[in-house]
Amino acid sequence: MATITIPTALRQYSAGQSQVELEAGTVGALLRGLVETYPDLGRHLFNEQGKLRNFVNVYVGDEDIRYLEGEATELQSNDTVSIIPAIAGGKS
Repeated sequence: MATITIPTALRQYSAGQSQVELEAGTVGALLRGLVETYPDLGRHLFNEQGKLRNFVNVYVGDEDIRYLEGEATELQSNDTVSIIPAIAGGKS
């Protein structure tokens, strides 16, 4: 069972849940399970081709999945996966 943390900006699409526990063998399966549970999250996480959006950062523990195996990154029991949307802004 892995725990996925939902950032504040996306909690309106997850019935206000800050964390969800799901059974999944990979990060991709976990994210798709999350979207099955909360379909409104899908458009915020995945593009029209079903690929993870560029501005969505996903970490297993402290490791960015882009430097691991991407969505194929295997999960261990009790792993925590964090969704961290990139935020742009600031003063020019």
